[in-house]
Amino acid sequence: MTSKKAVYLTLWIAFGALAPNALTGQRPMNVVVFLVDDLGWQDTSFPFADSATALNRRFRTPNMERLARMGAAFTNAYATPVCTPSRVSFLTGANVARHQVTNWTNVRPDTHTDHPDSLLGQVDWNLNGLDPSGRQHRAFHATPLPQLLKDAGYYTILAGKAHFGPYTTPGSDPLNLGFMINIAGTAAGHPGSYLPEKRYRANAQDTLRGVRGLDAYHSKGDFLTEALTREALSALAVPVASRKPFFLYLSHYAVHTPLERDSRFVQPYLDQGLPPAEANYAALIEGMDKSLGDVLDYLESKGLLQETAVLFLSDNGGLSLAPPRAQPMHTHNLPLRMGKGSVYEGGIRVPLLAYAPGLSQPGGKCQRLVAAEDLFPTVLELAGIRRPKTIQEVDGRSFAPHILQPAHPSPNRRLLVWHYPHNWTNIDQQGVAWGSAIRQGDWKLVYFHKTQQCELYQLAQDPGEQHNLLETYPRKALRLAKLLRNILVRNNAPWPVHKATKVAIPLPDEAVKQLQRP
Repeated sequence: MTSKKAVYLTLWIAFGALAPNALTGQRPMNVVVFLVDDLGWQDTSFPFADSATALNRRFRTPNMERLARMGAAFTNAYATPVCTPSRVSFLTGANVARHQVTNWTNVRPDTHTDHPDSLLGQVDWNLNGLDPSGRQHRAFHATPLPQLLKDAGYYTILAGKAHFGPYTTPGSDPLNLGFMINIAGTAAGHPGSYLPEKRYRANAQDTLRGVRGLDAYHSKGDFLTEALTREALSALAVPVASRKPFFLYLSHYAVHTPLERDSRFVQPYLDQGLPPAEANYAALIEGMDKSLGDVLDYLESKGLLQETAVLFLSDNGGLSLAPPRAQPMHTHNLPLRMGKGSVYEGGIRVPLLAYAPGLSQPGGKCQRLVAAEDLFPTVLELAGIRRPKTIQEVDGRSFAPHILQPAHPSPNRRLLVWHYPHNWTNIDQQGVAWGSAIRQGDWKLVYFHKTQQCELYQLAQDPGEQHNLLETYPRKALRLAKLLRNILVRNNAPWPVHKATKVAIPLPDEAVKQLQRP
């Protein structure tokens, strides 16, 4: 051990804090998780595909480009089709089939969030979200990531959207999950408004989704994204002054609806000729990107960039419903198919950027498969926390080593699973809701619950999922269907039943076998 590493070890043991980081040998890294709501894989000027597309050229995200130059871009990164399942996976390391918070949670407890469906009934899922106490019924009992970090000596801050469970449940209050500071995080899944003149509320009586605790910014005229950023950076003064490692979870409400106008950025998009809804959407993205730049500038000004890891990602694919997006429907994530609420690539593939001092190979791109649940072990590894004790079994795998060595010619053979047994919207169109999927390497099998139809895609050649290869490769389809079935059954995942007969729909492998019968 070098003398410098020995000094760090002595100091941190003397103060009862963490041992040196296992990856760097230095003091524990600060960690910033910069989470964006509903940001699609294409909603950025930095291309996650092999080359820039028309959508990449539409948006202006210079700070995403800056972070990509600093660290690594993960081009095969995934979340779930909607927000709360991803967020529970982030905080617990559990796949959605295991934690069974399979849909977004309501502001009211014990309340389904599905639209009524004519064919399938509502499944029995953990609609009360995340629960660290073990006392809440219909909730996932788990040890949250911020609690592990807090116990290890980290100063933990949440700023922005929480959405881990309904009001009155343990998950509704981030302070119950190990966060020491909570800035505007509640049970609400979207803001009442982004506008200061509306006090970040839909109306004067908006107590459920109105953003709380930012009253000082109403008179300052700060758009919600700006207010959250300023408050988050202000909260860092305590750990920075005391030289205590910090975990900042800056979880923006942007770019979720309502698609309100951010007057700082909207005019150039209107000048491009974009419809108002699309200009507002692009301005929300640019405002979010400015926030990322403000965070990076702050870390640089405080001399913290060499001590702080920054992870940037979205909680699901981009919204592609029109309205509120402009027509035509499902064109907003091209070449990826569909968008939020779907297990097609447009609904689950997300942008992921990662920088870690001493680990990053600047400007690298990594094709390895990465999932929402991987954030949990990655942050713990960056923090130097080894073998944490958790109530839950952890499905995630750390991608920290791949920040250092991002170059891979193809995705790994790991299995990724998505499960969304819900009617997200009232649009009765195959691909919107009611689906499960599995990916291994370049192959992906999709199973639609309502029609009991399977589709097989080879994503390296067909990322837009336009060529169903089920009949061409029936054995591969059946093998993936069996793997998907086994994971769902092993975890006792919620499974749809017919409303009329109360009989469960066929499992994926049964459906494939039926399709392959002459």
